[in-house]
Amino acid sequence: MTIALGPDWLDPTVLLNGLGPYMLIGLCLIIFAECGLLVGFFLPGDSLLFTAGLFVAAGTIDTPLWLVCVLLTICAFIGNVVGYYIGQKAGPALFSKPESKIFKKEYVDKTQEFFDKYGARAIVLARFVPIVRTFITAMAGVGKMDPKKYFTYSAIGGVAWAAGLTILGYFLGQVSFIKENLEVTLLAIVFLSIVPIIIEVIKARKEKKSLLQEEADDITQVMDAQLHQDDSTQIIPRVER
Repeated sequence: MTIALGPDWLDPTVLLNGLGPYMLIGLCLIIFAECGLLVGFFLPGDSLLFTAGLFVAAGTIDTPLWLVCVLLTICAFIGNVVGYYIGQKAGPALFSKPESKIFKKEYVDKTQEFFDKYGARAIVLARFVPIVRTFITAMAGVGKMDPKKYFTYSAIGGVAWAAGLTILGYFLGQVSFIKENLEVTLLAIVFLSIVPIIIEVIKARKEKKSLLQEEADDITQVMDAQLHQDDSTQIIPRVER
């Protein structure tokens, strides 16, 4: 068991080596599952892609880097397409049960609002966040996000994620420090992958706080205006002597 990556079978090096001659095929299937099937949320996509780049550089995967990147990008994109339609078809049945404590209709409404607000940024950023990249795909289908828009930015995110991390692993894997400290490097990749979402959450909270402050100021102004109006129209009764 590794400190950073949990059980040995989830260690990307162990996992890929275990696939033997079917390493690239297995890698493609794993990326597809993580991007499109809800059961694939636990798979270590980021570290797998980076490690795949290392293996290409070392010759363990004897397929050209460009072809590996193309295949992984296609699998990531197709996974998103499948996940979207799973959410679209199965979502209404799952989220229409009022007694359900997990699949609630309000989640669909919130998801729709989320996509309406963040749209393209949400799709691209979600690619780099473990677990989120799996569920956001189905939720896009549940929320009936515009397919053309969703698939366009899924493709952009797929290239940046699948090809980008593989290429990063290929070139950094030739650095001796990276080879000698692979576990720490993979842990750093996982941490860095959630940074964009942390930034978005902070921005969202600041925007919400700003909006609440504006509303409070508006209410205060209305109350002040009402008080001044009441003071100006108040009639003081005349005292007879």
